Amino acid sequence: MTTSVASMGLFGLDAYPVTVETDVSTGLPAFDIVGLPGTAVKESRDRVRAALKNCGFQYPVSRITVNLAPADTHKEGPVYDLPILIGILSATKQIPAPPQDAAFLGELSLGGQLRPARGALAMAIGARDRGFKVIYLPAENAESAAAVGGIEIVAVRSVPELCEMLRGERERRVVPFCPARESEVLTGLPDFADVRGQQNVKRALEIAAAGGHNILMIGPPGAGKSMLAKRLPGILPPMSFDEALEATKVYSVANALPDGVSLLTARPFRSPHHTISSVGLTGGGSMPRPGEISLAHNGVLFLDELPEFSKAALEALRQPLEDHTVSITRSNFTLRFPCRITLVCAMNPCRCGYLGHPTRHCTCTPAQVAQYRSRISGPLLDRIDLHVDVQPVGYDEMESRAPGESSAAVRARVVAAREIAQRRMAGEALTCNAAMGRAEIARYCTPSAEAAALLKSSYETLGFTARSYDRILKVARTIADLAGSERIEAEHVAEAVTYRSLDRKYFGEL
Repeated sequence: MTTSVASMGLFGLDAYPVTVETDVSTGLPAFDIVGLPGTAVKESRDRVRAALKNCGFQYPVSRITVNLAPADTHKEGPVYDLPILIGILSATKQIPAPPQDAAFLGELSLGGQLRPARGALAMAIGARDRGFKVIYLPAENAESAAAVGGIEIVAVRSVPELCEMLRGERERRVVPFCPARESEVLTGLPDFADVRGQQNVKRALEIAAAGGHNILMIGPPGAGKSMLAKRLPGILPPMSFDEALEATKVYSVANALPDGVSLLTARPFRSPHHTISSVGLTGGGSMPRPGEISLAHNGVLFLDELPEFSKAALEALRQPLEDHTVSITRSNFTLRFPCRITLVCAMNPCRCGYLGHPTRHCTCTPAQVAQYRSRISGPLLDRIDLHVDVQPVGYDEMESRAPGESSAAVRARVVAAREIAQRRMAGEALTCNAAMGRAEIARYCTPSAEAAALLKSSYETLGFTARSYDRILKVARTIADLAGSERIEAEHVAEAVTYRSLDRKYFGEL
């Protein structure tokens, strides 16, 4: 007898339907799985056999053939354990045929318990979009999948429990729809009020948060670069439900969702070590998975000690920073992972770290300084909107007991500026000023006559590139939004230009 059970597979971040066809017929005992199964899928035979016997079901001494359709698509992972088992039980009439509008997925233990599946959220979204009404999945994945509306999420803990549900002997455990709650966003994040001094850096981070701009901080060790970077998520606007769902989907596919977290409510903050490879940073592998830049989607990617990253890893960032997607191409397919991020970088001015320090002596030779800075290419530097010089904090500022401005106060201004930008760009499918292209810059970033004259003078004097010109205008637009100004004025351009002056101070001679 032949039965069909619906399941889902993963292709990058997208899910596609997989039909698990099971045929149990007379003949010499055998258990074959066809349809381009990977190693983990082939091993389902042993897990399914042990689970059936240990749960008290009859394992058929027959020829069992399982086909995973579409047969020309490679299948990976143990997620097909459950639908294969359901197919065998249904084909041998130990349970009724499963409903055609229901999908099943999950890994089995040898004792018949269900283990969590990688990418359950993405597969739940894919099942809903393809018209399925119900999806049965492991209980550990149910809360995360419950963020998906429009489909019933049924939590399953074991094979006997599921069989009782299918027979109508047990009520289905349907997990209610549970969207993100904004009140959870700021819980436990470090506060700007803890930072002494560094008003210029705080201002730059506020602009970066308001416009979604990339930022580079250059200063000596101990000046507070890392401390400030870790406080940026606390002033970013809250994620919308769609943004939270996107970010959680990436984490689900990468199997990186923290324990006990069903839906990400705080913007991601990723800080990889500088020894990371280019594949670890941008994603890849034989069966490609998201890298750190995609895990930071809708959040912050912090690269501390920027020149210590490998040249290949840094150069691999150039295209994703422009396109906001990572394209991974293999001989027979191309995957795209999202990576709309705010890039925050920190570095020392030289290898010893004390070039230009007011009290410490730099021990680097000019050649060593030039070699250290040359690790940051001009094209990569061009893609960073704000360059900030971070100076050591003076004793009087450190001794001061006056409370600093809180992250909540800064965040209120950031949210107000984002709302101004979103009203202005309504219908453009853009979330922030940094995402504007040439057409949007021409439409929304027209400077006043004085501002245009200042911009022209700066462009010719400082030798900016065309990309730098665009980024100055976008930063000036954000500064104007923070000031509540409809038009870009000269003071907004002047401040934006100051955030490109490090092009000449640190890198002009290269």
